[in-house]
Amino acid sequence: MNLEQLFDLAPHGPDVFVGEGHEYPWGGLFGGHIVAQALRAAAYTVSPDLLPHSLRAYFIRRGDNTQPVRYEVDRIRDGKSFTTRRVVARQQDGAILNLEASFQVQEDSLNEQLVHPQPDLPLPDLIEESSWSTFLERRTIPATELRGVNRQGTGHVAAWLRAKDLPLGNELLNRCAIAYLSDDLPNESVIEGIPEITRASNDGRRFSASLDHTVWFHRPSIASQWHLYEMSCVNFNGARGLTSGYVFAQDGTHIATIAQETLVRIRPE
Repeated sequence: MNLEQLFDLAPHGPDVFVGEGHEYPWGGLFGGHIVAQALRAAAYTVSPDLLPHSLRAYFIRRGDNTQPVRYEVDRIRDGKSFTTRRVVARQQDGAILNLEASFQVQEDSLNEQLVHPQPDLPLPDLIEESSWSTFLERRTIPATELRGVNRQGTGHVAAWLRAKDLPLGNELLNRCAIAYLSDDLPNESVIEGIPEITRASNDGRRFSASLDHTVWFHRPSIASQWHLYEMSCVNFNGARGLTSGYVFAQDGTHIATIAQETLVRIRPE
């Protein structure tokens, strides 16, 4: 299986689609897997001339990677410029994710990029591969190289990521892939940003789970090319770490913005 096949959902009744699970090293389903499939399910019910410009997902419970996932789409609104969909992802034990996505027709306007990546980061070809999945390639940027554009907050982490085996010229699949990859770094940012959590993680006393995830898509992309993903932790309270970050193409173009809240609990010694 490749990412294109992972996003190819099977119809299962009116506005219902079924996606396959996949085994991940930590067990369960990767959050980006469910988010990307839910976005694809929503897109099946939308005119092809509209593309997703944002999504917001709530993780309800851990997914079972041995089971298929059923995506039920609710057609909230069809407008002239914007279309809204809600998707509930379900498995045998009930709902595992609730996603809302907004789609927009292409609209000419000002095009202003106001954030930029650090200009002197090492290129992916100079960094060792550190991928955890056959769907992607990952080159983690050493923390010592992250300077100069230290975003707000703490726990600044960054990596070059690219999807594998995606067809060129399909912007919808590129956005699904960006959504898939965008769930990789947020949890790591919380762990790296707060010393007490770093120590608990090193001691095996940390429990973490994604709570919600938001992506805003700004510009077209080719997800099978290298993109810089960076995240910073901007708040921690109530066992919830809030992270925000950016996705840049290798030429510095700002492709997307990400935010995620992650549940992190420290088990007593």
